[in-house]
Amino acid sequence: MRRSLLRKLSVPAAVATLMAGLLAGPAAAASSSNVTAPGDTIAGFLPEPAAANVNDPGCHVTAVHPRPVVLVHGLGATASENWHFFAPYLAGQGYCVYAFTYGQEPMWPGRGGVAPMETSAQQLSTFVDEVLATSKASKVDIVGHSEGGIMPRYYLKFLGGAAKVAHFVAWAPPNHGTNISGLTDLRAFWPGFDDQMAGYCGSCPEFMPGSAFLRRLNAGGDTVGNVEYTVLTSRYDYVVTPTTTSYLHGPHVHNILIQDVNPNAYPDHVAMAWDPTTFDLTLKALGG
Repeated sequence: MRRSLLRKLSVPAAVATLMAGLLAGPAAAASSSNVTAPGDTIAGFLPEPAAANVNDPGCHVTAVHPRPVVLVHGLGATASENWHFFAPYLAGQGYCVYAFTYGQEPMWPGRGGVAPMETSAQQLSTFVDEVLATSKASKVDIVGHSEGGIMPRYYLKFLGGAAKVAHFVAWAPPNHGTNISGLTDLRAFWPGFDDQMAGYCGSCPEFMPGSAFLRRLNAGGDTVGNVEYTVLTSRYDYVVTPTTTSYLHGPHVHNILIQDVNPNAYPDHVAMAWDPTTFDLTLKALGG
């Protein structure tokens, strides 16, 4: 009886820990459902305005920046939260920037990325089509953080996204599963733990090493089509561990440890959302 109770308490606690660790963004945030209205709805307990310079219907792609950039947030975050700093930075460089909050579930009001990643990838597919129709561009670029750095790979590989995306820049994605500094190794002591976890967070078990989602996603190679992949990682990431789990293998791949470029950069997993070196490397990747 005591052990059964411990299991019941441990699963939601582990989900909360996972969401807190993978949360990518600085504040409570707003949700955006389409490319014409940024949105300013209440997320969590506090209202927050939508991220600046996002989903601007007046923005037009140019010869210098011919592709709009779609920003994909991380687990437990939202669009305006995750991209509070990067979106206006990117728009200031002349890019048309788009973002939306995906993967929401009633159990976690105001939070995104908690639905199974297959569901979220379908939402991303719809959003990209809307962006292409709005911008009249032939392709988009995608920048994703944490879950936003792996979920789009499902879209690229299984939903026809590779034909619509030129560059994909991923910040600290758990491409081959994460042990969260050893935390997920404790699953071995709780049979059925992943199934119970899915009842609280549909995407969370999919990040676990060896999950059915990861096996299918990585079968036959990590990359697809002519998409240019750039993966950025930090030595100080304590959530997606080991760091090498982020790296992709295949053609058109650029795996970069931030500290190899700037030894004085110290972002952890979440702080990549406002790290200048991360921003600079992303800008260079988008520029080819």
